[in-house]
Amino acid sequence: MTLYPVTSSSRHRAIGNETTTLLFDHDGTLIDSETVHYDLWRDILHEYRVELSEDFYCEVMAGIPVKQNAVDLVEHFQLDVAPAVLADKKHKSISDYLDRQAFPLMPFAKETLSTCFKNGYTIGIVTGGSKKSVEKTLSQYELGSYVSCVVAVEDVENSKPAPDCYELAMAKLNKSPSECVAIEDTQTGMNAAVSAGLACVVVPTALSKHHDFTHATVQYISLNEWVSREFGR
Repeated sequence: MTLYPVTSSSRHRAIGNETTTLLFDHDGTLIDSETVHYDLWRDILHEYRVELSEDFYCEVMAGIPVKQNAVDLVEHFQLDVAPAVLADKKHKSISDYLDRQAFPLMPFAKETLSTCFKNGYTIGIVTGGSKKSVEKTLSQYELGSYVSCVVAVEDVENSKPAPDCYELAMAKLNKSPSECVAIEDTQTGMNAAVSAGLACVVVPTALSKHHDFTHATVQYISLNEWVSREFGR
């Protein structure tokens, strides 16, 4: 599954004078994981004689936590399996993948974190994915020194699009919404950030380009473009 760039629709800036903290989504924003997630789900569904199309994955599953993916799959394909069982299979497949390697980084992800850190911003990662995935990214690509806080799916009762993950990150960092900007790639993530009262930069992928980003503060084609405009590179 090939990802293609999405045309930028904004030339504004999201970071203001009050901004001290940048909270990054992980999957699809810092790491190029959706192709792997699609392949893992496709392999799991083959056990139930179901062929998962790219279109269905992009429209229904991309950017959504595993637990809800499992519910949607069981309902849509009328599978004779409990959603929790399906979710457990997916969690195990992700864990096995991460035992071998981290997900690949999105283009310019490392440079983005470095630039934000060097400009004095506190950096957090707020994800609907697992803590193991984030920890693997930080260790394999030597990014841990940039990141002050990680909030993952295990840390909250309600994952994105609920605001809980962003609210917990702000509490951990002792920050207010006016001090924070979120960076996301999906409507689900954007909704979580906006519901928490944050400004939100959106950098869509081909998988999320059809999402409704009406409530985003700004939208850019890539992390590189966003950093160039925010920091005048």
